[in-house]
Amino acid sequence: MNKLQIKKVGVLSYAKITAVLCFIIGLLLGVIYFFVAVVFGAMLMGVGGRGGAAAGGFSFVYGLIMLIMFPIIYGAVGFISGALGALIYNLLAGMIGGIEIEVENVY
Repeated sequence: MNKLQIKKVGVLSYAKITAVLCFIIGLLLGVIYFFVAVVFGAMLMGVGGRGGAAAGGFSFVYGLIMLIMFPIIYGAVGFISGALGALIYNLLAGMIGGIEIEVENVY
C-alpha cells in the first residue's frame, strides 16, 4: 500500500462541489417545506370563511417562495463555506501537514 498526502485543495473546485451539494440539500428541504406549507394551507382553507382562504393562499405562495429560495441560499452559503474551508485547509496543511490516505492498486 502506498501512502499519499493531500497537500493542497483547489479552492474554487472545492467551493463548486460544496455549492452543488448544498444546492441539492436545499432543493430537498425546499420541496419538503413546500409540501408542508401546502398541507397547512389546505387545512386553513378547510376552516372556512374568507380568512381561511386568504391564509391558505398565503401559505401556498410562501411555500413556493421557499421552494425557490432554499436551493439558492443553500448553494450560495455552500460555495462561501467551501471556499473558506479549502483556504483554511491549505493554510493548516502547509503548517502541520495534510491528510494522509492509503491507496492500493487493484487489478
